[in-house]
Amino acid sequence: MAQQDSRDWSDQYWWSPDGVRLHARVYAGPEGSEDLPPILCMPGLARNARDFEALAPHVAQYRKVIVIEFRGRGESAYAKDPMTYVPLTYVQDVVALLDELKIERFAAIGTSLGGLVAMLMAATLPGRLAGAVLNDVGPELETAGLERIRDYIGAGGSQPTWIHAARAFADLNRAVYPAYDIRDWLRLTKRTHRLTPEGRIVTDYDKQIAAPLRVPNGGDAGVDLWPAYRALAGVPLLILRGELSDILARRAGAKMAAELPGARLVEVPGVGHAPTMDEPEARAAIDAWAMELPQA
Repeated sequence: MAQQDSRDWSDQYWWSPDGVRLHARVYAGPEGSEDLPPILCMPGLARNARDFEALAPHVAQYRKVIVIEFRGRGESAYAKDPMTYVPLTYVQDVVALLDELKIERFAAIGTSLGGLVAMLMAATLPGRLAGAVLNDVGPELETAGLERIRDYIGAGGSQPTWIHAARAFADLNRAVYPAYDIRDWLRLTKRTHRLTPEGRIVTDYDKQIAAPLRVPNGGDAGVDLWPAYRALAGVPLLILRGELSDILARRAGAKMAAELPGARLVEVPGVGHAPTMDEPEARAAIDAWAMELPQA
C-alpha cells in the first residue's frame, strides 16, 4: 500500500515472505516514463532511504525511482530472527515488492550491500535487470575493510544533540571523507541517525544486523561472487570506486571492468568507502549511465 507524502516521494509499504513490514520511498518519474523499467536504489549495510535523498530526485528526471529500506533500517521493521539479516533474504524481500508492484524489468543502483544484492538479483532473476551501478563494491572485497565494518556495526551508544552525534560520527569515519567539515558531517549524520522519543540521537538501524557478521566467516562465507557479477553482462554497468576505499581495491575495480566489456569504471577522488554519489564525478557518471538504460 502506498501513502502519498507532501514531499517529493510517496511511502510504499509491503510485507516480506516471513512477515516483516518493509518500507520504500517512491519518486515518480517524468510524464511518459510509466512504462520504463524503474530504478531501484539500495543502500549500504548501516544506511537507509535518506542515503539517496539527493540522488533519487535527481535520477527521477529520467524515470521512476524506488528507494529500498532493507529490514532493520529506517522505517522498515526489525526482524525477529537476526540471522535473516543476510543478502539472500534481502533479495527475497525486494522480489516481494517487485511482485506486488508487478515490475518485470528494473535497473539498480546499489551501494556496498545494496550492490551485492543487485548482483545476486542479476544471477537469480535472469533477464530482468536492465542495468546496474555498483557503488564501491564487487565480487572481491578487501579483508581489512570488512574487518573495520565488523568492528563498528552494532556498536556505539546515544548522543545528546545532533552536533555531538556528528562529531562522534566524524571521529569514526574521518578517513573515509577527509575533506568534510562539520556541516558535511551533520548532513551525513542526519541521514544515518534518528531522534528517539527520549530525545537522544542513535544510529537508525537494528543493532542486530551485526549478528550474521559475528559468526565464523560471517559476511562472506567463502562465496564466489564472480558468477553473480558476470550475470550483469550485456546491460549498462557503472562501477564507482572511492579513491581511498578499503573495501574495493583499485586492482579489483580494474579486474571487474576488464571482465565485462562495456562496463565503465569511475574513480571518485578524495573519498573512501563509500562515495555518497553526491560528488560531481559520481553524479555525472550516473547521468551518463541512466541515459544508456533500455526503454523496455
